[in-house]
Amino acid sequence: RGSGSRRTGHRCFDSPIVRTGCVDATGSRRPDILGRMLLDGRRILIIGGTGSMGSMLTRRILSGRHGHPARVVVFSRDEAKQHDLRVALVNEAAGRNGDAWGSPEFVIGDVRHLASLTSACRDVDVVINAAALKQVPSCEYFPYEAVLTNVVGAQNLVRAIEDHALPVRLVVGVSTDKACKPVNTMGMTKAIQERILVAANLRSRGTSYLCVRYGNVLASRGSVIPLFRDQIRRGGPVTITTTEMTRFLLSLDDAVDTVMAAIEHGLPGETWVPTATSARVVDIARAMIGEREVDIEVVGIRPGEKVHESLISDEEAMRTVHRAGYWVIRPALPELGAGSIEPERIGEFVSDEHLLDAQGVAALLAANDLLLDEPALGAAPRP
Repeated sequence: RGSGSRRTGHRCFDSPIVRTGCVDATGSRRPDILGRMLLDGRRILIIGGTGSMGSMLTRRILSGRHGHPARVVVFSRDEAKQHDLRVALVNEAAGRNGDAWGSPEFVIGDVRHLASLTSACRDVDVVINAAALKQVPSCEYFPYEAVLTNVVGAQNLVRAIEDHALPVRLVVGVSTDKACKPVNTMGMTKAIQERILVAANLRSRGTSYLCVRYGNVLASRGSVIPLFRDQIRRGGPVTITTTEMTRFLLSLDDAVDTVMAAIEHGLPGETWVPTATSARVVDIARAMIGEREVDIEVVGIRPGEKVHESLISDEEAMRTVHRAGYWVIRPALPELGAGSIEPERIGEFVSDEHLLDAQGVAALLAANDLLLDEPALGAAPRP
């Protein structure tokens, strides 16, 4: 394993969204000669748009930071979350004194259902698939449900576009570090999802398919941060699986940045990976507990969990390059390759390397406003 890199010259390429561009070794791109922004006039569909990642993507796209899209569609199966997001966006606009970002369209549907997905994909240019069954133990107990959402859902998306010749220019699949060297159902199904999207480029009639892959998103649903917060508020104990467990850490903003970088610079079949930091889970717990009298309890590894996660395997490192500040795994299929590749990454990218120390973890959590201010129930701060 290693984390070194080799940088070479520059490369020019055609992106599915920004048609011409040139990126040098520093990741710099020449500006569009027409002054257009990335998403100006685009019609965007966010599948799973009411989850932690999906709702942050929706907010970012509506903000105009990457341009002003002509249409934004949020597709999900949870009507309550759609209502909550709709109300939240209205309230946030009111907080800006009416400086509204625009309103998305909300569509209720499920990636498992080809007909509803096909209908949602009409008249859009860009599709971001953030839908997933991702809770690791749940997927272990109900593996076929994970297959239906994570595998069949991805195939339905490809079928909807292919069978109806829909004018979608780009599909970005949101994946996970658990898809790298998978040992659990969630990771296995997401690994297959990646391969479905990569292989779809071979039959594509104008649509580019690529993926982004990242680790734990701070404070997202299902992450340890909300769990630890609740446990600390109740006075503990804070439960961890093992003191050796490490995880990659990424803020929601960083996760969205990865998607936007892939949209702007990505090529068909690529998988984009952020240069994420990592930490021991026990250090996250200690940082959140701070000076409170709250115990930590080791409860053992849950079904399907790994002690350390990987974002890039040794095999993938042989076709990994560095572009625009991200690691980019080139597709394994030779039909999608660009000739011989000089790899710019040496070895596996694994979460037990270059760990943040306790102070670094506390600083990261503080920067993302994730440290608790109130004392635990029934406990006083340590003197």
